[in-house]
Amino acid sequence: MANTRTLDMDYVHSQFPALSNGWTFFDNAGGSQILTKALDRINSFLINRNVQIGGSYEVSKLAAEALLDARKSAAQLVNASRPEEIIFGASTTVLVQNLARAMRSQFAAGDEIVVTISDHESNIGPWVALEEFGVKIRFWEPDAKTGRLHLDGLKAVMTDKTKLVCVTHVSNIVGEINPVRQFADYAHANGAKICIDAVAYAPHRAIDVQAFDADYYVFSLYKTYGPHGAMMYGKYDLLLELDTLYHYFYGKDKVPGKLEPGNPSYEMAYSVCGIVDYLCELGERAGETGSVRDKIVAAYEAITNQENALTDRLLSYLRGRNDCVVIGQADNRDGTRIPTISFRFDNRNAEEVCKIIDREKIAIRFGDFHSRRLVEFLGLSDNGGAVRVSMVHYNTIEQVDRLTAAFDRLLDTTDQ
Repeated sequence: MANTRTLDMDYVHSQFPALSNGWTFFDNAGGSQILTKALDRINSFLINRNVQIGGSYEVSKLAAEALLDARKSAAQLVNASRPEEIIFGASTTVLVQNLARAMRSQFAAGDEIVVTISDHESNIGPWVALEEFGVKIRFWEPDAKTGRLHLDGLKAVMTDKTKLVCVTHVSNIVGEINPVRQFADYAHANGAKICIDAVAYAPHRAIDVQAFDADYYVFSLYKTYGPHGAMMYGKYDLLLELDTLYHYFYGKDKVPGKLEPGNPSYEMAYSVCGIVDYLCELGERAGETGSVRDKIVAAYEAITNQENALTDRLLSYLRGRNDCVVIGQADNRDGTRIPTISFRFDNRNAEEVCKIIDREKIAIRFGDFHSRRLVEFLGLSDNGGAVRVSMVHYNTIEQVDRLTAAFDRLLDTTDQ
């Protein structure tokens, strides 16, 4: 059945207070704006429950209840089977580093880990660091022309010594959804686990870790309408096998606490309840009356339709310029493009392009976006790297047109 869900854009805009400050935010892959509902949860925790969990007194019990509610909401968000499968942390970078530390004893000298050149360094560097212990890192390269990852590329680098495959759900430069279930099936069939970086995916599409058969799945909340923090899903049985990162008396069965040394930021975690509340409201306004999970899925269906329109509008403009090269898929014909779009203008330095657009109070970004290996592989390291426009559902067609008009007005002049 065709997806006909639509967003109530007036409601959407009312939920992001920063959208009224005069800037157009097209740098959402670097960090989205925060929801009022997330802020409300943060403030509520800090005002009413700001104590350590584990105490016998009422306020401490309320704090523990908030953290459990956060795990329950996060489990709904990603379709985990139980709240204990949710780990909170300061960032995706920190969570993957912690995962690598907690998995280290599972690797012997000579074991192999596959990482993708397409990934953000967060899902590469922590695994490369295990070379110190005799682990061999094998690099899975994308197609040199399209930047696309293919199963054949994974098959070419996996061996019977491969214990883990690390892959991005969406490259923060190429902007194309990878078939992670296909990759997971191949990894599992050949005796390996899979760790998926979903930072560039989570703001745009509904997550279903069970459908993806992900072993570990991690993304940043501050790019998904929350505060600066992150969350990771792990299959419960696999979490039990991980070494503790906390005090010695946090045994292997103390999941997820053993993976949150020093405890997570309670207020940050609690904000996830506000993110889920917002998505449920979007789902209801799009016509869904079912369960919380049904409403989340409906919300993302409506988000997808809005974002497809944004993606089509910008890509159509970029294709129409004879001085522009789009990195990755230049259209959205198969629906796998998210609105994170990177490109280069001929003979233009990416930093200078962004500085020109800054004058219009339009926020875009240039560089390698911490995916330096991919930029180097694609030969894009010169001239400031790439220009990236990264949109989310609260952006509008009118804002895209304002950006492209600025490109036409400012880039086509010779006196810059």
